[in-house]
Amino acid sequence: LIRVSDNGVGMDREDALLCFKRHATSKLSDEKDLFNIKTLGFRGEALPSIASVSKLKIITGRKGDPSGISVEMAGGEVREVKDSPSAGTSVEVRDLFFNTPARKKFLKSNSTELSHIIDTVTKEALSHWKTGFVLASDNKETINLSPSSGPKECIMQVYGADFLSRLIETGAEAEGLKMRAYVSKSDNFRSTRSHQLIFINNRPVKDQSLAHAVYSAYEGIIPRDKHPIFFLFIDIDPAKVDVNVHPTKREVRFEDKESAYRFINRHIKEAVRDDRTRHTKQFAEMPEPVHSETDRGTFPTYTPLVSQQASALSENLELPYRPSLPFIYLGDTFIALSGKGGLTLIDHHAVHERVLYERFLNGISLDCHPLLFPRQVKLSHKEYRVVLENLPILDSFGIEAADFGHETLIIRSLPCVLQDADIGAILSDMASCMLGGTSPDKSLKEALAARIACHGSVRGKTILNQEELSALLGDLEQTEYPDQCPHGRPTRVFFSLDELKKIFRRK
Repeated sequence: LIRVSDNGVGMDREDALLCFKRHATSKLSDEKDLFNIKTLGFRGEALPSIASVSKLKIITGRKGDPSGISVEMAGGEVREVKDSPSAGTSVEVRDLFFNTPARKKFLKSNSTELSHIIDTVTKEALSHWKTGFVLASDNKETINLSPSSGPKECIMQVYGADFLSRLIETGAEAEGLKMRAYVSKSDNFRSTRSHQLIFINNRPVKDQSLAHAVYSAYEGIIPRDKHPIFFLFIDIDPAKVDVNVHPTKREVRFEDKESAYRFINRHIKEAVRDDRTRHTKQFAEMPEPVHSETDRGTFPTYTPLVSQQASALSENLELPYRPSLPFIYLGDTFIALSGKGGLTLIDHHAVHERVLYERFLNGISLDCHPLLFPRQVKLSHKEYRVVLENLPILDSFGIEAADFGHETLIIRSLPCVLQDADIGAILSDMASCMLGGTSPDKSLKEALAARIACHGSVRGKTILNQEELSALLGDLEQTEYPDQCPHGRPTRVFFSLDELKKIFRRK
């Protein structure tokens, strides 16, 4: 049984009987409404299609009417029509595909189908934040979202305050177009596209052009293979957008796609720039050079901050360098290391990823410690459910987590390398991996270990000293596959003296 009920305006008797006719709809009053669609009903054949492969019952009534109506159908045939007291509408679907067993075989497991239902309800709740939504499965309440004052409060209800705090809120309005958006801050990117939602006139849709407008706003900021979080709430004149280009109305066609693209791209780019400007104001002045006894006679060492003359948005921060060390940083993550027989270029992030990946995968040298103050992490319900089902895997990675109720996990212990990491982002990323599945040549544990290793490894602008780099390279040599990170990228590239001579055309 699947039952969907509301306390809306309901239908009268005539519309309740008509709604099961193919291509019929109770949403349009005259032909002009075809070009001014403000409702969210899917195409007219949907209800008769569902009724043809199930045992369906609809109970509906308009407020103020003396009585509502109940219509029962089986396999597309009307079985019973009777009066029934009702305000609003309730639709019950039983024994789905009872008369088409071949189609029933294509249903996924109960857990997978429930995951799709949770995803659908979550999207509807976000797009209709003024309405409360409750989802119960097997007599257990799964989602309970109260009406919200706005999208911001609804996002917080679904994903938690910590998730919301790492988003930028922005809005803009032009002729016939209005946008409210919540997008990633410049240090808040994910490994998957799992938190990217677009709503047009309260309808959840997929639109590659608008998604690209968001990505383009982060040009020069977002790392390769990373993805921003974004929630776009767009209101547009219904006459300027066609919602009937796809059977499920999940795609739309704009009258002027280029204008919509430029509008979204411009305002999100400005919001991201303003956020980064506020963030980097603290780096507007260069501190005095820091000298130590060992530095005398060498170049001064500076903290890696932006100089007063440099742009506040510059990605190329000044880096410390001492000639006495046997290596030098090239940019943020690359290290040039001179050794016997040639030159080695190292990506310190990729090196650390490989080391951590094998430690997580094999459960060795994780150095886990209980947290003095356990952390609470709120996830979306779909993520929460799948993480709960896989707590033993988290435990094998040194992440001690337990159910805290209300889509919240309590984290009691973490490996040292994750002490300062965003544990909410890590769990969300792991959940996306669990939900999305893995490639045939990789187990779930291997895929998760690679995700966690990426979160825990050293990042750009983290400068290692000689002792730290030596320890990291020593750990790399102990790994099974030292030349590649878990994602297949090289950790190091070696140029022999002969190769260097050829590059410089020397014999």
